[in-house]
Amino acid sequence: MLAGIAIKPDTPVDVLWDILDNQTQEEVPDMVLIMTVHPGFGGQKFMASELPKVAALRQRYPNLNIEVDGGLSETTIDQAADAGANVIVAGSAVFGAENPADVIAKLRDAVEKRR
Repeated sequence: MLAGIAIKPDTPVDVLWDILDNQTQEEVPDMVLIMTVHPGFGGQKFMASELPKVAALRQRYPNLNIEVDGGLSETTIDQAADAGANVIVAGSAVFGAENPADVIAKLRDAVEKRR
């Protein structure tokens, strides 16, 4: 099992430093989720303003799984992947697509190209 921790747009990324820097490995999360929308409602617009949090995490923790959730689609994935996200959650972009498998492949490819 993997365990993660999430922060919403109003939460500064530096609240994670003490948790991620914990010397007891069993207490360090496997993943951090940066919400790129306010939680609770599907179909919201992607908040690129949250990407500096992703970039700060990637710089400080190069091997960390960094997930983004909210407003991710074929038009926003490159920004998230460029910032350092390597785990993507996409709801409306996939469920609203004519070909969901194609959208998933494009999202996956965008992240894989940046590894």
